[in-house]
Amino acid sequence: MAVGARDFIDKLLVEKYAQEKVDNHDADGLQSRVSADDIMSAMNCSANNFKTMMALNKRLTMVCYGVVAKSAKYVQTEAA
Repeated sequence: MAVGARDFIDKLLVEKYAQEKVDNHDADGLQSRVSADDIMSAMNCSANNFKTMMALNKRLTMVCYGVVAKSAKYVQTEAA
């Protein structure tokens, strides 16, 4: 499996940045600025909000079906 540029733009970018040197391996660069607990808490809140929204959507759908069914006018036709 080859690794490298596949199209013209990628080849130009590889040529442009081939000789660049980056030195950002200091201690501050390797530590996250946001704690993992805060991220997990935010993801949990988002998931709980989504679950609540889906449950409310399901309930609202069922209520709407009930309203439509109750307001429908059923007319009896003659039996053949």
